[in-house]
Amino acid sequence: MTTHTVTSYDQLPIIDLSAADGGPRARARLHAQLHSAAHDVGFFQLVGHGVTRAETDALLTAMRAFFALPEADRLALDNVGSPHFRGYTRTGDERTGGARDWRDQLDIGAERPARVPGPGEPPYWWLQGPNQWPAALPGLRTAALAWIDRLSGVAHRLLRELLTAIGAPAGFYDPVFGDQAHPHLKLVRYPGSADDGTGQGVGAHKDYGFLTLLLQDTVGGLQVQREDGRFHDVPPIEGAFVVNLGELLEVATNGYLLATNHRVVSPPGATERFSVPFFYNPRLDARIEPLPFPHAAEAPGITTDPTNPLYAEYGYNELKGKLRAHPLVAQRHHGNLLTPA
Repeated sequence: MTTHTVTSYDQLPIIDLSAADGGPRARARLHAQLHSAAHDVGFFQLVGHGVTRAETDALLTAMRAFFALPEADRLALDNVGSPHFRGYTRTGDERTGGARDWRDQLDIGAERPARVPGPGEPPYWWLQGPNQWPAALPGLRTAALAWIDRLSGVAHRLLRELLTAIGAPAGFYDPVFGDQAHPHLKLVRYPGSADDGTGQGVGAHKDYGFLTLLLQDTVGGLQVQREDGRFHDVPPIEGAFVVNLGELLEVATNGYLLATNHRVVSPPGATERFSVPFFYNPRLDARIEPLPFPHAAEAPGITTDPTNPLYAEYGYNELKGKLRAHPLVAQRHHGNLLTPA
């Protein structure tokens, strides 16, 4: 029988991953909490993950140095120049739900050579390619790629514990990750409220991978849609990652696990907010098989949205999202992919 928590909108469930190293009672409690959080909410705060303050500070220091660069240095990395959707996005150039997001960011992925799709190959191979790095900040590359490796390890462990928590084989999805997984890191700055007063830091959306681990600063602004249909604030917790489930886990469990809408409201005035979302994604060519688990009969089915079709092959999901979110890149490099079939 599923364990349900008492609904509270003051804070998300708090999960201590270090309990996985405890005895049977600690692990059982961890799995009951994980099961409830993933099935009932789709979001939780993760502590006990082992990432140190020194590791976090190294990334945040490099990140703040990047956003302190002259605008010309940041625009030299404009993602409009990358057919792989890597690099810098100016404030207002990204879209969610068709509306502009009031933030600027640097998109980083696994450092691999470009793969241009050949005849008959899936177009999502465009998503593989080199990152763009600022010449003035060589330490940013080191810090960002180290963060990708570190959080890939945390997410791998968390996913295995989550699958165990719902009675599924812990390593069921291990084969779709490995050394060709497609992780994605964003370094994001919200510069304050937009001049048109819309307040959309980033619009309501779901993530399309497996797991997202978000490092947010103390400013706040992240909101999660809860069971009452309203968006509720997520108060920051020092040293915690905000974790949410992506659409692939909802599809894999036929809706038993939730991918939940969330958004960011711009901070007031000229207040800056920094956040670092990390997306734990499988190989682009991974086909996500249904998860065998004992609660499958209770699954309500996935959320259907005609404007957001979900594909079993992961790369198509990410390509769909990138083409929508970055229209300038899409128009410059992928006009043929925008033509309706």
